[in-house]
Amino acid sequence: MGTSQGKRLRVLILLLILLFVALQQAATRWRVNNWDGTLWAVAYPINADNSVISTHYITQLQESDFDSIEKFFVEESLAYDLPLGTPLTIKLAPPVTRRPPPPPQSGFLAIVWWSLKARWWAWSEDTFKGPAADIQLFLLYHDPETHPTLQHSVGIRNGGYALVNLFAAPEQRGENSVIIAHELMHTLGARDKYDPVSGQPIYPDGYAKPGQTPLYPQYFAELMAGRIANSATTATIPSSLDEVLIGALSAREINWVQ
Repeated sequence: MGTSQGKRLRVLILLLILLFVALQQAATRWRVNNWDGTLWAVAYPINADNSVISTHYITQLQESDFDSIEKFFVEESLAYDLPLGTPLTIKLAPPVTRRPPPPPQSGFLAIVWWSLKARWWAWSEDTFKGPAADIQLFLLYHDPETHPTLQHSVGIRNGGYALVNLFAAPEQRGENSVIIAHELMHTLGARDKYDPVSGQPIYPDGYAKPGQTPLYPQYFAELMAGRIANSATTATIPSSLDEVLIGALSAREINWVQ
């Protein structure tokens, strides 16, 4: 078999495997979108920068570190009368050693191909020894000393997985939880509600309390906006989920309300 034929065969096999994975995930998506039971999310820590700091942080991680996210979804679901006592539970998997394929900067075909490769990677790197996850949260930890800023995280809408860039620092656990919850919402179908240029929450859907009088300052962030609007042009990042709410449009996008 020629080199070109062999390459085409490998691509065909990969596409067939990806189709199987996509069909498997589609069945899971139906259950997730209908909220007919507690969603099973699994967190997979990854040492994204190969640092000693990240290694140490990951070894100290416990399942209880994600309790604030579970509690947040319980409290917010009550506000929308969701008939589930526990809408979400998060389990901790052993660390993943192979990093995900880096997302492309631009180009529709490149993004599509990256999405297919990322689906395959997420499926093949499953280290969790338990029931299959409804949502896979790949948590990429970085030493804040060498990575003071991080690339944007990616939550694949209705894709069942998220690649979440985080700081390996105990004092930033609250902010990390906000980012994880935000990307988790993307996997459920929620969309961003901030201006991509300024980062400012978009009124009214990006405001936690759009009917508040006076409007400013807001005291909470809408989760999919990710910031607390202090004025029409300034906003601050919430320090924890205690300063965050899920707005009406976001709740509708994840099928909490019709």
